[in-house]
Amino acid sequence: MNDREKFLTWVHTSLAEAERAQFDGDDGPRRAIWSREEPVSVLGAWRNATSRDELVEAFEVLSSSFSNCTAYSFDLITFDLIGDMAYTVGYERISASMDGKPRSFTLRATQVYRREDGEWRVVHRHADAVG
Repeated sequence: MNDREKFLTWVHTSLAEAERAQFDGDDGPRRAIWSREEPVSVLGAWRNATSRDELVEAFEVLSSSFSNCTAYSFDLITFDLIGDMAYTVGYERISASMDGKPRSFTLRATQVYRREDGEWRVVHRHADAVG
């Protein structure tokens, strides 16, 4: 398997599992795949963060409002990998409860990744709700 295939496998397994857990109320897996090195940033649909500390706080707050994720999918539009950097662009389709109320929504998500010690880590996320 080449680097591009390994990266895509990681996106569709570890990354997707961490995102689903976030929308099910558990931010631990998402924090685990994010870089511990600065800079990191989020321009999110609900919260922004521009440091690791702000990122952890944002994930904790978000996970506390989500539960009962019944569906999560990531429809990849495009990606590229150049050396130890990569990015993805796609649609996240989610069905989960938000503040106890069932919702289904789609997010446009662009993420940037950095390979650190041989492992992919998220370093930036920009997401917003579709219509």
